Amino acid sequence: MGRAFEFRKERKFKRWGNMARVFTRLGKEITIAAKQGGTDPAGNPHLRTLIQTAKSENMPKENIERAINRAVEKDQSDYKEVVYEGYGPHGVAFLVETATDNTNRTVANIRSYFAKYGGSLGTSGSVAFMFDHKCSFKVKGEEPVDLEELELELIDYGADEVFKNDDDDIINIYGEFTAFNAIQKFIEEKGFEIVSGGFERFPNGELKKVSAEERVELDKLIEKLEEDEDVQNVYHTLDIEE
Repeated sequence: MGRAFEFRKERKFKRWGNMARVFTRLGKEITIAAKQGGTDPAGNPHLRTLIQTAKSENMPKENIERAINRAVEKDQSDYKEVVYEGYGPHGVAFLVETATDNTNRTVANIRSYFAKYGGSLGTSGSVAFMFDHKCSFKVKGEEPVDLEELELELIDYGADEVFKNDDDDIINIYGEFTAFNAIQKFIEEKGFEIVSGGFERFPNGELKKVSAEERVELDKLIEKLEEDEDVQNVYHTLDIEE
């Protein structure tokens, strides 16, 4: 769990540092979920979880409602979820998730970032196999929870990792990508409060070790990608441990 957890912590810290960016990212996810599964949270589990996630990030109620309404407004452009794959400098693989209303703009920007920092945009499937696609939840319980017992129960619903961080009472649950609805249903039926939920990707092989100088180059590429308004998440195979 150690390496994967450090990867999550580093990426989350850098990605979620700007509040405006957080709201933009969540707004797009909410719009897409409402478009795909309907605007009623009661009948759309993914939307229901995203709303809880938005609330935990202190996203204003009007922002959430605006994002939901955008899914049915005829004059609004549709967001498309597009994944780009490539290599940064020093052989580090990158997978970039985007939500865009203009794929021509997005691919041109992503390609230019890779080129500027010594990398190259690849074809679909060129690095995706290096990452596992997982669903993830953060939940809280009103009563103390036996984590081992909870994990044994959740395994039957597709979960493969259940743990708490040392510094809080949040229970982290990770499972197969396809197990999202089953795990969410279990969590809700057991009376847990969902703090957040969604999908993440994790490297499934050896991470790439680089020198301090090489790390500076890679950090510049990561920062540039994450600053793009169309980019939702950036994943890589860089070993971030010092």
